[in-house]
Parts: sequence; structure tokens; C-alpha cells
Amino acid sequence: MHAIDLDALTLDQVLHGALDGRPVTVLGLARSGVALARFLHDMGARVTVYDGRQASQLERFTSLLGDRSISLVLGPDADPVPTWADAALVATSPSITPDFPTTEPRLRAALQALVTGRRGGDLRLPALVSESDLFLRLCPSPTIGVTGTKGKTTTSSLAHAILSADPLHPAILGGNNGTPLVERLPELTPSHRVVVELSELQLPALSRGTTVAVYTNVTSDHLDRHGSVEAYRRVKRRLAELVDPDGAMVLNLEDPVVGGYAGLGSAPVVLYRNDAPVPGGLGVLDGWIVSAAVERLPIAGGGTAGTGPGGAVMPVGELGIPGRHNVSNALAAIAVGMLFGVAPDAIRRAAGSFTGVEHRLQSVALVDGVRYVNDSQGTQPDAVIAALRAFPAPVVLIAGGRDKGVDLAEMVRVAAGTVYGAVLIGESGPSLQERMTAAGLARTARAASMDEAVRAATAMAREARTGLADDAVATVLMSPAAASFDMFEDYVARGRAFTAAVANLAVPRGAA
Repeated sequence: MHAIDLDALTLDQVLHGALDGRPVTVLGLARSGVALARFLHDMGARVTVYDGRQASQLERFTSLLGDRSISLVLGPDADPVPTWADAALVATSPSITPDFPTTEPRLRAALQALVTGRRGGDLRLPALVSESDLFLRLCPSPTIGVTGTKGKTTTSSLAHAILSADPLHPAILGGNNGTPLVERLPELTPSHRVVVELSELQLPALSRGTTVAVYTNVTSDHLDRHGSVEAYRRVKRRLAELVDPDGAMVLNLEDPVVGGYAGLGSAPVVLYRNDAPVPGGLGVLDGWIVSAAVERLPIAGGGTAGTGPGGAVMPVGELGIPGRHNVSNALAAIAVGMLFGVAPDAIRRAAGSFTGVEHRLQSVALVDGVRYVNDSQGTQPDAVIAALRAFPAPVVLIAGGRDKGVDLAEMVRVAAGTVYGAVLIGESGPSLQERMTAAGLARTARAASMDEAVRAATAMAREARTGLADDAVATVLMSPAAASFDMFEDYVARGRAFTAAVANLAVPRGAA
């Protein structure tokens, strides 16, 4: 069976039977793997799915395949290589690549052999493509790729909200936020606008860029996969290298790494910063978000994007998301709206009514003068520092989990000098408690569960309010500076456990 020529494949061909009867292998059965398997099956392919985990661990995902005739090869004893012996294509979930040391060793070695064979000219071997790359290869719509170490989910969600304010161009959001986009391909047209959140998992496998590339910041993260800060930054640079020359790059001028991307490629650049805007960019003046003649994309008619007098877009105080770092995220998202010609009053309404996304500085309750904030996505030290600075004192921090191998020294120093107290959880809890105590934080506690952590943090927060005005608010902030996998399936499960624990405060212990 001849391999599928990905470079020649179009969505129209796929919709008209190009995959009919073609054997295809999908590697990894999580969200992206399920979406790939369903899409490829529904387009006529004969699909085999491989996953090295036990079948009992995958029941939630296998059930999502419905009654489709899909062959499953599961378990640690299963050999992945025979699954693509006759395949025309191998499609992967984002976390599975021949380059990541975190990919199962046997599968990684097999994929490396596959790639080496293809590069050596053996075109009988199947092509290898990731879910995100397959989507971008086939997508007929303009795309907005959003990446960064932190802030990409808030930025992509707000950009989507702003683009959705244009009734002539339906907007779609997906990608690293947990919503694979490949299954949406049959409904997409050139009139749609697609916002794609892209992480360091998706970027290395991309061979196609987006119409617009948006960067929030690039610091350091996921060194377990990339080995060094330099390697991580090379991966992040990929989106800028691939951006459509007829599109644009939206870059954070306050981030030295991101600002340096302005010289890459030939696409126009919109620079943004939390200060007076540079020509052609977006910034803040006298408490207002202002544009210095941002230009619309050619597909949006070209010319200078509309604003109020003096380039005014909206007051910073109208933004519905808290914190200085979220002003920066809003600037990036507003720039996207302006590039695509969204009316200035529609941008202002959308940005003012957007109050954030689940697990990113999400206020979940205010109980007896204590505000509870779910920042489960705060897995990286810069994000935790930004979260701590987003709320007035007193703040009690819940942190800890599986160490990601990044330097936490600055986060520990800022936390010790900022918070009233800290409750530490998970595998990194003992180390964090020791380091925060050494840094001068007088009040720390350990907790074995999220319920216990919330109760301990609540006691500290109520103590912190003693002697303050009756309307004073203390904040319990769950921003872990760690991965979730020691205690939870993912950051979503951790965030929802926090929310449930807060809800349980109102239920007397022992109640049914």
C-alpha cells in the first residue's frame, strides 16, 4: 500500500473519498487520539489505534469511539511496529514524537526508525503527522496560533471571544486547551476564523504555520522533555519561523526573547507592551489601551484598524480579568481583533465582558470575607508570581505537586515575602515547605489532600483578617508551581478538586 502524500493532500480530497479504505494508525488514545481516530474513520479510513497503557486505564477514551469499527492495540505488551506495517499514514497525539525523551522508549525507537527510513527515501513507509499539523495542513480557514510559556489559554480564549463579535466570520477555538480541532475540519470554510492554542508539545511537529502567530512570553518550562532552556526556546520559536508571510506576528515587546522574533521572516509585526505603544503597535497610555495605527490584514481589507479618538480602544479598568499580566494578555488578544477588522466597539464589549477561563485565576467563591481562586494552570514559577501580584494582601497560597525541573528560587523568594501563609501539597510539598521556611515565611503547613489543604488555608485566611476592616477580603490562591500527576489525572482534575473542596466548606463534616 502506497503511503499518503501529505503535501498533495487537500481537505476537498479527504471529503471526497481520498482516505476510503486506506489503513491508518493512530498513536495515543487521549483527547487528540480519540479525535484523530473518529475523524479518520469517518472519512473512510481503516483505523488502528495503539496505546501502551492498560486497557482498563483507557476505558473513558475507548467509550468515546462509539460503535465505530476501529481496531485497538493496547497494553504494555503490545508491539507498536506491526500496527503500521501496511499503513498509509501514522498520526500521533501531541505527546508522542520520536524526539521527546518522555515518549515510551520502545515506541520512540520505533518512530525514530520510521522517520530515518522516510528520510532515506523509502516512500513505502507511512508518513508521520501529528493531529495539530494535519489540521493546519487541511484547514481552509485563516488561523491564529497562540503560544507562550504562560498566558496562552487566556489570550487565545479572549481572542476567540473578540473574533466571535464579528457576525460575518464564525470563530472556532481549540488546540492545547483540550479541544482537538481535526474533527471540526468538515464544517470549516474560508469565512471562519480559527484560534489554535499551541504548546511546546504541538510545535515541534508542525510543518505548516498559522496566518497569525501570537506570543505571550517565553521563559523556561518542560525541561523534562526538552533538556535545556535553549532547546525549549528553539521549540517555541517554531511558530514564528512558519508564520504566513501574508499574515502577521503579534509579539510581546516586554519579553526579551519574544521581542527578538521581530526580525524573523517577512510577515508584518504588531508589537504590544504595557506602556506607550510603538508605531504600528498596541500599548497603554493614561489608563487606556491605545493603538498606534495597527494595520488590518489584507484578508480583512487592509488599511489602519478602526479606533476611537487618538487611537483609544478601551480603558484598562474595563477589562474583566485581574492582574497586570492579564493586561498584557488582553493587548495581544485585542491586536488579533484589530488585525481581522473587528469593530472597535465590539472589541471593547467583548474584552470587557470576558472574565477569564476555568483554572486560570478563576474566582470560584467568596465566603465570609475569604476569596477562593483556582489557578491550577499555574504550573510554572512566573505564572505563580504573576498570580500572587494580582491580588492585594492578605493572600494564602496552596502550592505543590510533581516537580517539573524548573528553577523555583525566585518564586519561593516572592512568595515568602508576599503571602501571609502557605499550605503545601504533593510530592514537592516537603521541599517547598522547607524552602519557604528558610526564606522567612513564618506560617506553613502540609496537607495530604485538597480538602485538607483548603481547610488549612481557610483557617490561615481567617486569622489574617483579624483586626482588618469588616469589608476586607483575604484570598486563598491555589497556584501550584508544579504538575498535577502525583495526585490528579491532570490540572483540570486538580482545579475541580479545589472547587469541590471550597464547596464542601459549607457542608458540616459527617453530613450526608
